[in-house]
Amino acid sequence: MPVFQLNENLLFPPPALAREDGLLAVGGDLSVPRLLLAYQNGIFPWYSPGDPILWWSPSPRLVLIPEEFHLQKRLARTIRQHRFEITFDTDFAAVIRACAQTRTSKGEGTWLDETMIEAYCRLHALGYAHSVECRQKGELVGGLYGVALGGVFFGESMFSVVRDSSKAGLAALVERLRGWDFAMIDCQVGTGHLQRLGAREISGEEFSARLADALEMAPHQGRWSTP
Repeated sequence: MPVFQLNENLLFPPPALAREDGLLAVGGDLSVPRLLLAYQNGIFPWYSPGDPILWWSPSPRLVLIPEEFHLQKRLARTIRQHRFEITFDTDFAAVIRACAQTRTSKGEGTWLDETMIEAYCRLHALGYAHSVECRQKGELVGGLYGVALGGVFFGESMFSVVRDSSKAGLAALVERLRGWDFAMIDCQVGTGHLQRLGAREISGEEFSARLADALEMAPHQGRWSTP
């Protein structure tokens, strides 16, 4: 399939036209309206610094249904011992920058350049992007961030500098989303550690159908931040 070239018009090709590797389109911008339109259609940006913006809609798609979350015994013990303080939306900028820095320090490379960071900080300021912070003795040691629309949380990235810190943050997020009747967490592409926590792959067609239904939901209105 061809890769579509975006221009200033605010539109995307149908996700079903993505290449086998999930690449759908190139170009455009990271404005709030374009990012929201992308997520509403199951599309997300992912590219290397210095490259043009690449837009993806992979099939199969990794999702985590909140009710299917598997709380591992060791993680459950860690949570019961209150080793971490978990908060929501108290320092979004620190979480997204830590995601970028942690990947870079591990030599993994990151798509989170300054343009991307600024774009998601704008989404956060408008109430669409949210963060989970995991602290130990006041220090940020893990966390994750993503975008919430309707009954879907689109997970973007997570980081951990202390064992199980990001998993503890994810467990807290799942508990909150379950309480708010969210339908699913989009995990984008398959990763072993998320699959061990209950995430599973579904076809792009099934993902699009679930997404359409979930976007009609309004399970939670208001702030996420921890008092």
